[in-house]
Amino acid sequence: MPNSDLLPSLLFKINQNQLALESAIMELALWVEQRGSADVASNDRGALDTINKNEVFIEMTLAVLMTPE
Repeated sequence: MPNSDLLPSLLFKINQNQLALESAIMELALWVEQRGSADVASNDRGALDTINKNEVFIEMTLAVLMTPE
């Protein structure tokens, strides 16, 4: 398998990791917020916004790379 064939799989795995991290950060943000630390929860949500913005680009890139020529 040529190295170029590995790129879509690599990006897919990175995207899966990103989604798992996003879920974990959200759980932590909710937990922290329930315990009265709104500042920390707000910072966590800022990180989640970045993840969400990057996720859109990753998904678009995967769609392009996985489209048969």
